[in-house]
Formats: sequence, structure tokens, C-alpha cells
Amino acid sequence: MEFSELLKISLNAIRANKLRSALTLLGIVVGVFSIIGVMTAVRVLQSSIEEGLSNLGSHTFQIQKFPALFVGGHDQWHKFRNRKDITIDQAEFVAERMSYAQYVGIEGWQGGQTVEVGRLKTNPNVSICGENPEGIPTNNWTVAEGRSINDNDQRYSTQVAIIGQDVVAKVFPNGGAVGSQIKAGSHRYTVIGVFEKKGGAFGGNTDNFIAIPLSTFLDEFGKRRDLHIMVKAKGPEVFDEAVEEARTLLRLARKVDPGAEDDFDIFSNDSLISTFNEFTFYVKLGIGFISFISLLAAGVGIMNIMLVSVTERTREIGIRKAVGARRMNILGQFITEAIVLCQIGGIVGILLGIFSGNIAALAFNIPPVVPIDWALLGFLLCLVIGVVFGVYPAWKAANLDPIESLRYE
Repeated sequence: MEFSELLKISLNAIRANKLRSALTLLGIVVGVFSIIGVMTAVRVLQSSIEEGLSNLGSHTFQIQKFPALFVGGHDQWHKFRNRKDITIDQAEFVAERMSYAQYVGIEGWQGGQTVEVGRLKTNPNVSICGENPEGIPTNNWTVAEGRSINDNDQRYSTQVAIIGQDVVAKVFPNGGAVGSQIKAGSHRYTVIGVFEKKGGAFGGNTDNFIAIPLSTFLDEFGKRRDLHIMVKAKGPEVFDEAVEEARTLLRLARKVDPGAEDDFDIFSNDSLISTFNEFTFYVKLGIGFISFISLLAAGVGIMNIMLVSVTERTREIGIRKAVGARRMNILGQFITEAIVLCQIGGIVGILLGIFSGNIAALAFNIPPVVPIDWALLGFLLCLVIGVVFGVYPAWKAANLDPIESLRYE
């Protein structure tokens, strides 16, 4: 029998028992849908998070008191919270002695501020960051209009600011930001530049901030506060050396005992993405295992339905054998029916899974993702399930005695 004929017979058999076929397909659809849906959602979020985590420049790393990604309990959080702040003296100690660094940025952050220009103002959720001149390139920020913070701004603590695009949209809707005066909190600044738009992870906005000279920031918000250090290595070939040099210098500045663990965290784009991928790997593994169990249960259901089908079509099988059908023909016919049944359920499950998984993309304004690799895996799993759970019913049908089959009522 040709494959096209087997396929036609299989589709006719499915159409002949629509309700039973639909109920059988439901198990496959749910199993494949759960795998593809969750994996698509994870891929969407992973893509967005990786883009958001890649906020540092190339061969750049950051040092701070708290880890960038925290997965742990209350005790771990207390451990990080009880660390000493990274002070301006410690940060400058590192910056002055780094030999493998192209830039060493130092920054501090103050959130919950409102920016006002006349009657226009933002929500009280704007962050003010204090940056030394090298903090701009190490943060991978680009000044699209105006100028950046320079050494004179830092030396003389000038009242100047570079503002993000979200702030521009709210208080300068008609343009003309550079050269204008803004009020942020209780302080006034002259806008010297506007940052290029960057967007953010989960559809959020990383453009809702203003940057001022670090010296100005410390004068206005207090010198006794936790700071971050960003280091851009001279090149990728000396990146590891730069990390070790910065770690050694900061340990010296903070008087960490030899043999004691670091009381600060160092991270880069690659380390953040690697940590996140390790976390999502176990999520995928757990969900994949649960979905696989669901597919096994669906496979058992298909085998039961195929056995019922063999019993119902005993007389048909006897007639086929009587007119010359061989065992391999009957075997192929019923295995093909099981495979077609599984693949129809698989296609429906994959389409529903991709659609539902991309709901996260629509909700967070993220580009949709089509996980081709997982879709192919879904097809392969359905093929395997169709073969494995269709073999026994097909073997039973192929081994029916034609004489007894013709007598069957």
C-alpha cells in the first residue's frame, strides 16, 4: 500500500469517529500545548531579560554591594544587607590604581523623584544617578543631543543634568530640552544633554532617569551612601585580568582578611545571562518532565482507542486479508493511523502553545518568538508516541486470523 493510500484510510477512520478521535486528540493537544506554551513564554521573557541585562558595555563589569540577581532566602538577604557600603574613597582607590581598565565609572542612585518644568511634571518615580565622566561610557549610554558630563562638572560640582527619553517625553513634549532648567526633587539643574532611547526588559522603561555629576550628587544626597563601580577593560583579551585586579584592589580598600570571601559582588553581561539561563534551565526541565508524563498518559489513551478500533474493525481486517492484504499492510495501516492521530493533536498543540506563549510578548510589548526547535521537538515526540503506542494494536490487528475475522459480528 502506498503512503498516500494509508494516509487517506487513516483520515477516513478519524472522520468516521469524530467525537472519539477528538477526545483522544485532547490528551496529545494538552501535553504538547503545555510544553510549547511554557517554552515559548520562557523564550520570550528570556529574550527580553537578556536584552535588559545587557545594559553594560562590551568587556565591562560592575562591582556592587548586592548581587545583581538574587535567588535565596531571608538569611541570604540579611547577609548581603549587612555588608559594608562601597564608599567614594574605596571606589576612587580602585579607579586610581587600575592598570587594565580603559574607563572606571563610579555611580550612586536615588529613586522616587519628581521632575518639573513649569506646570509639567513627571510621576514621582524618576531616578537620579550621580556619575563621574567615565560612568557614561561604562553604562553603555549614548548622549543623542547636547554633551556629556565632563571633568569640570565633576571638579566644581556643577548643577547640570543629562535626561532620559521618558523624562523628555513628559516635561519637554515639544522639544527644546538642552539648555532648559528642570527641578528634580528640591534641586534645580541645567539640561546639558539628552540620552538616546534604550527601552528595557519586560516592556519596562530604563529611560526614566536623569544623570548628574557624582560630586553634585554626593553634596545633595549625602556622601555616606553605597556606590557602584563600573570597569571597562582595555580589551576582551585582558577582561579576566581586569576583574582580578579590581577584586584585589577593592579587597585591599575594604580590608578584607586573606582567605575570607568577597564582601561585594562582581558581574558582567555574560555572568548575568549565564546565571539567568541556569535558573530557567531547571524551570524548563521541571515543566518538560511534567509535560512528558502528560504525553505518556495521552499515549496510553491512544493505545486504548486503537485497540477498540481494532476490535470494531475486525471484519474489515478479515476482508482485507481475504483479498490479499499482508501482515505488513495491516501493521502499516494501523501504525499510520496512530501517527496521524498524534500529529494532528501535535499541530493543534503547537499552534495553541505558540499563541498562548506569546501573550506575554503582547502584554509587555516584546517582539514575539516562534521556538522552531521546540516545535520540531513536539513533532518528534508525537511521532515517537504514535509509533510506540500504536505498535501493539497494529500488531494485534496484523495477527488476526482472516477466517475468524470474517465470522466476527
